[in-house]
Amino acid sequence: MVPTQAEAALSDMITTHASHHEYTYRLPSPPRIIVPPPTLAQELPQIELADAKNGGVDRTFLTGISLQDVIHNNTMLEWSYELRRKAQMILPMLYLGPMVSAKDVDFITREGITMVLGVRPKAPSMNGVVKSAQNLGIESAMIDAPTYWELVSHLSHAVCLIDRHLELVHNLSAAAGTPQTGKVLVFCESGNEKSAAVAAAYLMNILHDCDHIKAMQVVLAQRFCVNFDDTLKDLLRSYWDIVSATRSVAGSAAATPQTPAKGLTMSNHFQSPSSSARKRTMGEILADEDVDVEMGMDGRCEVESWDHLRFQGRDNSPFR
Repeated sequence: MVPTQAEAALSDMITTHASHHEYTYRLPSPPRIIVPPPTLAQELPQIELADAKNGGVDRTFLTGISLQDVIHNNTMLEWSYELRRKAQMILPMLYLGPMVSAKDVDFITREGITMVLGVRPKAPSMNGVVKSAQNLGIESAMIDAPTYWELVSHLSHAVCLIDRHLELVHNLSAAAGTPQTGKVLVFCESGNEKSAAVAAAYLMNILHDCDHIKAMQVVLAQRFCVNFDDTLKDLLRSYWDIVSATRSVAGSAAATPQTPAKGLTMSNHFQSPSSSARKRTMGEILADEDVDVEMGMDGRCEVESWDHLRFQGRDNSPFR
């Protein structure tokens, strides 16, 4: 068969396709999360505390804290290698540093630290910090997280520990007539990875409009040596989704009035759907006086005939 002129021209064409991306054999992965570093030309994000009862948690004890001019604007110029061995202030009530800073008695006393919160691979490591805190008369707590994946399940618990301590210090000092704010030092072995993730998670909870990107930016601006690798970035993004969902549910519950419907009592208003929507049995139908039951030609009642017709023509044998 002789090809037509159109077919011959199409077959003689030379196809040249330029590749847009380099071919790779690696497994598919989500797009990388880019966190802009603090630079002199870039304006750092402004931070402010969220509502006192944002997300269903009462944080009225933080209303007196001022965050004006807290974020450093020239971290890259002032930062030196020796500062990685010391702790830095992330917020007036939150500090981040390595394990050696949690043992520094002079630093703890000078800054007025009231609690040390450590992230360790497993117990009983970092017990020296616990003993040092006991000698200073301050509170201490440890979170056991051998891997990043196990750390995510402890982030909400770490946030609750910090909130509980700050509220306790505020209430005790207010009762004594001298209200003050507690200060929590979050640390791990280096102060750059797991403890930095805990600090970023706390910022997401207490700051207004602070997602995982902005939280990591704030921590990076205060402590320039922190290391948020791709795994930590993905985990913090997942935690931000949890925080957003919690706030959404709490906001919907606060906006919806919890009042029973007209004509319903409190007991049957909160009755479970499974108990209220239960189907009646055949005996209950036959015992109902409002149901007119007639007898059929085969001696069965009409309701039983309905049930019999449902299975007519069906083979119920389990095996063939």
